[in-house]
Amino acid sequence: MRAPVSPLSTAMLTGPRVVTLAYDGLCTFEFGVAVEVFGLARPEMGNGWYRHATAAIEPGPLRAAGGLTVTAAGGLELLAEADLIVVPGWRGIDEAVPVVLVDALRAAHARGARLMSLCSGVAVLAATGLLDGRQATTHWRYAEAIGSRHPLIRLDPDVLYVDEGEILTAAGSAAGIDLCLHVVRRDFGAEAANSVARRLVVPPHREGGQAQFIVRPVPQDREGKRLGPLIDWIDRNLQREITLAEMATRAGMSARTFQRRFRDLTGNSPGEFLLARRLRHACDLLERQAALSLDDIALAAGFGTPATLRHHFRTRLATSPTAYRARFGHAN
Repeated sequence: MRAPVSPLSTAMLTGPRVVTLAYDGLCTFEFGVAVEVFGLARPEMGNGWYRHATAAIEPGPLRAAGGLTVTAAGGLELLAEADLIVVPGWRGIDEAVPVVLVDALRAAHARGARLMSLCSGVAVLAATGLLDGRQATTHWRYAEAIGSRHPLIRLDPDVLYVDEGEILTAAGSAAGIDLCLHVVRRDFGAEAANSVARRLVVPPHREGGQAQFIVRPVPQDREGKRLGPLIDWIDRNLQREITLAEMATRAGMSARTFQRRFRDLTGNSPGEFLLARRLRHACDLLERQAALSLDDIALAAGFGTPATLRHHFRTRLATSPTAYRARFGHAN
């Protein structure tokens, strides 16, 4: 299997250089996610789009999941010119990371390259020591193993991804899509990320702090039918105060039963769910409605005042509404 080659030559592209690692025992899903987002031809993005290459960390041909064989065009020398290095899921959580790879990643990081792991790829970044003292995440099934071997990492197995600036980590396989889209959003803005998401036919943005999984992955049909209309109603009424009692009444349940069943269905408490919906709506308005003031957006999203809006942006998104708009906003 070879990575798709863009019809635009590398010489025609001027954007960040992305290198995705390949190795014997390659996790094809995570590898494919990185190539799909960063390596697929996107002429609509212009010549400033990513320049992608695949680097084999060892001699090939390399075996990959699904009975495939991979031959990469380059090796670890490509890391010397990378702006972003993507580590797909590692070949085994107990498998040692080659010293030559550890050294190459440390050198790339020292000169300013961003490092990003998808799923169990965090094992590779952990081996470099660069995650020590930092927050990171991985698939929940690997969290205990990583945490016990690397206790200096502030591991959070309950989120989709973590952005520490120059080092980024994603949880399970699908969370890798979320993190890659987050990087596109950082580098090129919301419209570019939305365009990539449309081609992937996935939601354009999920917050990194969203839970990896829910207690009941497939809810009872009856509860889904009862709570689905309530969630639609919440989305239509974000501008107003919504109380727990009102939500429970609309769902036809006592407050205690409603809280338990809502968490089973969504993975969040009603209050956390409502706050996340308000934040997402505020982000959408900041991205798309340049004419709206912060007062207007605070009211439309149900925060009431710009001060409350700023507080939740700081505590949940580690930024301000103004900074978010400056980075991701696009006028209609």
